[in-house]
Amino acid sequence: MNELPRFSSHARFARRDLIKRGAAGFGMIGLASTLLQARALSAAEGDSGVRMHHAARAKRVIFLFMNGAPSHVDTFDPKPALLKHAGEEPPERHNKNKGMLMPSPFRFEAHGENGVVMSELFPHLAHCADHLCVIRSMQTDVPNHEPGLLLMLSGHRQPVRPSIGSWVSYGLGAENRDLPSFVVLSPGDPVVGPQLWSNSFLPGEHQGVAIDTNDLSIERLLPNLKHPTRSIGETRRQLDFIQKLNERHREARPGDAELDAQIRAFETAFRMQIEASDAFDVSREPDAIRDLYGRSLFGQSCLLARRLAERGVRMILVNYVTKHEKQPWDTHTDNNGGHRRLCADSDRATAALITDLAQRGLLDDTLVVWGGEFGRTPYAEIGSEAQKTKPGRDHHHTGFSMLLAGGGVRGGFTYGATDELGIRAVENPVHIHDLHATILHLLGIDHEKLTYRWSGRDFRLTDVHGNVAKGILA
Repeated sequence: MNELPRFSSHARFARRDLIKRGAAGFGMIGLASTLLQARALSAAEGDSGVRMHHAARAKRVIFLFMNGAPSHVDTFDPKPALLKHAGEEPPERHNKNKGMLMPSPFRFEAHGENGVVMSELFPHLAHCADHLCVIRSMQTDVPNHEPGLLLMLSGHRQPVRPSIGSWVSYGLGAENRDLPSFVVLSPGDPVVGPQLWSNSFLPGEHQGVAIDTNDLSIERLLPNLKHPTRSIGETRRQLDFIQKLNERHREARPGDAELDAQIRAFETAFRMQIEASDAFDVSREPDAIRDLYGRSLFGQSCLLARRLAERGVRMILVNYVTKHEKQPWDTHTDNNGGHRRLCADSDRATAALITDLAQRGLLDDTLVVWGGEFGRTPYAEIGSEAQKTKPGRDHHHTGFSMLLAGGGVRGGFTYGATDELGIRAVENPVHIHDLHATILHLLGIDHEKLTYRWSGRDFRLTDVHGNVAKGILA
């Protein structure tokens, strides 16, 4: 078999040098980072196309990920029996800690027309109760962060499989050809890191575009997006020249998908100069809206997620992390104080996002998902000196809660149940694979039909598992 001709190393160097010199305007506006991102922004022109199998209820997903795992018995799953049995040995354990059953100190109330119950930690979400679908019967396979995160965000416990965002991008393509189809907003790397938004064996344009949201000023958020002195018109002429060279190069290499992706990346990076500088600039929002979300990293990231959603980004993953905390919700010590602090921030921002989407007419076709990789034990974790005075809760995987809103799910609705102590899902259990199947279903995709052949077999997000949780569908 004849190999396609390749440039010699000298020719490749000369070509790079020509691009840098001839495109000093475009080549230096951030190709070091922008072109790498732009490869993921060209899905609309790549090999993916809409693969909807039925009418979609949602066009996009915003996944608010509470890294470290919130406690279900302190948030959305009240367990009065824990008060009755406080201090007793739990009937089953899934870890080594020796703590006894520990009731929640937080008061629970019903809200909205249908009486969605949540703890006092969510005063803002209480006003959104009629939009909320609470799943109390979530299950996953293991109570460890790394495999739990991978399973929740890629459908498999081991690296590296394509993330759910990459599958959505591959299945539906980009709604806006000038923006990514999959964006990750994260002020720091969570546990596991970029594997959580990897495209793996899917084509490269479906990898999540990670944005560091520590500084949301547009100059820091998307550095070097525009040339400091040349106009858009001058940059356009430079790019046209580069693309003519690229076309000549491609004529000798037909069918080279990697080369085609690189050529598309140049064009996409140019288009970003106009579209992205608007979409990612939260400073264009009125102060009242910014205050509504809260001025925290997570709050402003949720606001940015709304701006991206209304401009056609298919999948937005918002990680609740900080530069120094990879899993803030991992409350092994002082669970009560930790959840009081974390929920205050998350509650305000999440409620603002749902309210804002609803007022803009976007909630009906935007699915909002809130939750972590698993839950936390209904019994205390007591080992260290600090835990004796401020007990925490350990990891828990056999029953926990997640929150959904909009995008075709039933509002003002609670689905499934755990046992009286909150240890195990006993009614309408929903495994992570079922959640993934349901998300894809709401996007118009049959999870059993969205496959990609790699290494001799067909892969899918749900592997050989998954059932749509039809009970939560509106």
